[in-house]
Amino acid sequence: MATSSQRFDRSTNHFINRIGLTVVYVGELLRHRAYTRFLHWAYGIFFFLALLSGFGIYMPWIFRWFTPLFGGGAMTRMLHPWFGLGFVFFFGLQAFNWAAAMKWGQGDTRWMKRLRDYVTNRDTIEPPDVGFFNGGQKLMFWEIVGGSIAYVITGVIMWFPEIFGRIAVAISYVIHDISALIMLAGIFIHIYLSTIGEPGTMQAMTRGTVSEAWAWTHHPAWYKQVTGRDPAEALAEARRTQARSSGDQSNQ
Repeated sequence: MATSSQRFDRSTNHFINRIGLTVVYVGELLRHRAYTRFLHWAYGIFFFLALLSGFGIYMPWIFRWFTPLFGGGAMTRMLHPWFGLGFVFFFGLQAFNWAAAMKWGQGDTRWMKRLRDYVTNRDTIEPPDVGFFNGGQKLMFWEIVGGSIAYVITGVIMWFPEIFGRIAVAISYVIHDISALIMLAGIFIHIYLSTIGEPGTMQAMTRGTVSEAWAWTHHPAWYKQVTGRDPAEALAEARRTQARSSGDQSNQ
């Protein structure tokens, strides 16, 4: 029987999955296969290359020290659009890869309504209908889709100003920069949640696996779909085990 990650991954048999090593240990679940992880790091690298080179070009009075990293001002201006295209290309492959998983549902709307509870970590585990991705992750995904479209359109206009004219280029600069800042804010949130905010998340994009505890805490519907176990019962069992272990240690 295919796992939910297999059903969501449209390139399960991609050659990168066949050569990429994904080892699932006891107490872990498969989260992302090698192909998905490759795409994630590819468009992440191109995003930051485009971001740093863009800062060096458009705000040299603050970030002029970025341009030597790319071989000087002229080389930075030449490389920047190619970095952007690299980001859009690899993210486009990921968008196709995750299209089924990112469909918006009523559960995602309910998740967004309780965003304050999520930010303040009010509940021990997420609501039982949170599946492979939650509403916040889906919102960020579609924001990047929209931003990528804006990058392509405005980037082409700025790349060939002699064709589109000064007014179109001026408008494109504004849209391009605003899209970049919005996406940068989202990336900062993403980095925080994948490291300090939700420990264990980074492992999903390095080794491809997550602990069962992480799964029932953050994505209980996905955990139940994969394991057939009730996430609340799994949490209760883990607490009983921890209590017994603490009791045994105190008696020693």
